[in-house]
Amino acid sequence: DGDQMAVHVPLSLEAQLEARALMMSTNNILSPANGDPVIVPTQDVVLGLYYMSRERINAPGEGRVFADAAEAKRAYDAGSASLHARVKVRITDSDFNADGDIETRTRLLDTTVGRAILSQLLPAGLPFELINRALDKKVISRLINDCYRKVGLKATVVFADQLMYAGYHYASRSGASICVNDMVTPDEKPGIIARAEAEVKEIAEQYVSGLVTDGERYNKVVDIWSHANEQVAAAMMAKLGQEPAIDREGNTVTQPSFNSIYIMADSGARGSAAQIRQLAGMRGLM
Repeated sequence: DGDQMAVHVPLSLEAQLEARALMMSTNNILSPANGDPVIVPTQDVVLGLYYMSRERINAPGEGRVFADAAEAKRAYDAGSASLHARVKVRITDSDFNADGDIETRTRLLDTTVGRAILSQLLPAGLPFELINRALDKKVISRLINDCYRKVGLKATVVFADQLMYAGYHYASRSGASICVNDMVTPDEKPGIIARAEAEVKEIAEQYVSGLVTDGERYNKVVDIWSHANEQVAAAMMAKLGQEPAIDREGNTVTQPSFNSIYIMADSGARGSAAQIRQLAGMRGLM
């Protein structure tokens, strides 16, 4: 379609040295604007890391105790423990002490199989607590930032690469896809719509009676439907974000949902509550 591109080739030795020192992506992992990392994982990588770090109530293997992260990984590979199972694992990690030296420690910690597998990627100097949680996009960004501040550029670049490979692998293993049944319409929607229509009808009657001007009528109707839109969106996300589960004692409890659309939006991988609302809630103002 007629697009053109320019190529700038560093010809001299000085130009090549400058390009390698100043322009290489591995030397520019922090934004000059705000100091935040610019190599934060996106989309599939975020989804994979979020999926493997989530916990599920009464998942296969829950309650087991593992000697180390490698044993937890073997149990997962053998199919005897779920990635999301809540387990105890003897984790060996390291952190900086008061003197600025790296101190290695081994502790028996409550975690999940997925987080234990992820602990094998941690560079020396990063504590396990940084990844012992659900890793959404913001948490991953803070993790890379902390890694750079604590252990330096080279270890951070290697760690970011390992996170990328792990994210892609477990995004594939998750099998996350979009299905029409993932679009859960809230039960409260008909009631919210009916109330909004009744309020709009009342405003229309006031306009016909001459109690409000046409501009006031228009503003009130827009306000009513905007409020109804927000209520439907809130009800939809509340229903979408929780699912029932049966714990080890046989009690029915709720846990954060594993709905594919919800985990894509909640992790920060793709989509937003506003987009889901238009699909499952209501289209909104036009």
